[in-house]
Amino acid sequence: MIRLAFVLMWLLHWLPLPALAFLGRLFGRLLFRFGHERRHVALTNLALCFPKLSALERENLARAHFEAFGRSFLERGLLWWAPASRLRRLMRIEGLEHLDALADRPVILLVPHFVGLDMGWTRLTLELDMVSIYANQKNLLFNSALLHGRTRFGDSLLLSRQEGTRRALKAMKAGKPFYYLPDMDYGERDTMFVPFFGVPAATITGLSRLSRLGGAVVVPVITRMEEGGGYVVSIGEPWIDYPGESIEADTERMNAFIEAEILKNVPQYFWLHKRFKTRPLGEKRIY
Repeated sequence: MIRLAFVLMWLLHWLPLPALAFLGRLFGRLLFRFGHERRHVALTNLALCFPKLSALERENLARAHFEAFGRSFLERGLLWWAPASRLRRLMRIEGLEHLDALADRPVILLVPHFVGLDMGWTRLTLELDMVSIYANQKNLLFNSALLHGRTRFGDSLLLSRQEGTRRALKAMKAGKPFYYLPDMDYGERDTMFVPFFGVPAATITGLSRLSRLGGAVVVPVITRMEEGGGYVVSIGEPWIDYPGESIEADTERMNAFIEAEILKNVPQYFWLHKRFKTRPLGEKRIY
């Protein structure tokens, strides 16, 4: 079945982006209709984060999110097979000068889980070599395809989560910006509960710790789908006074920044993830 899916994605990647985007949105609608568990997760997350919205408003956001996710899934074929020239046309970068100005400094790229983050990674690898950490997929064929797609260009380094962050830190100090995704629930290890849209969320403290250990500058990177098609990779200005007085304050600052970015385009954040799975002692499960 997975091989058939790859063949289909390979065929679809030849389509013009508007046609591929249309099919992706349609695929997302089917996922919303039949993906009962993930629909429940998305609606639960939206209810927790936006309690003042009506149920219908949250459902509309969830539908829009599934469409964006469907697009990102089918358009992944572009990352795996499209030539660099096409990727440059479909994905533009804003703010690359911020990284150019930090060429002699270790850099952590703070990358929240918007649906376009894989597009952002691939587009940036056309300009520079980076390091990142990935989670092994249960399906070995899909895992292999992801690794191949993410390492097609340049000399970037991908490390499995099981390898830890030591090699990533070493690579960052050697000049490879660290493409870092710290906004998911990874369990209790190396986390603290800080607010995320007012809800206590188990949040890893790695951004603060790695910045301290590596003497690294934090630079935010947000990749969004554009209304007319294509993607924009926005590289923000380096954070000032970070790390700050405490790891807790740093982690709260990170979550507050991610909240502000989500509010600019709610449907494109990854609401399918069980962000509040780990609960403070004594609290009941949410999902």
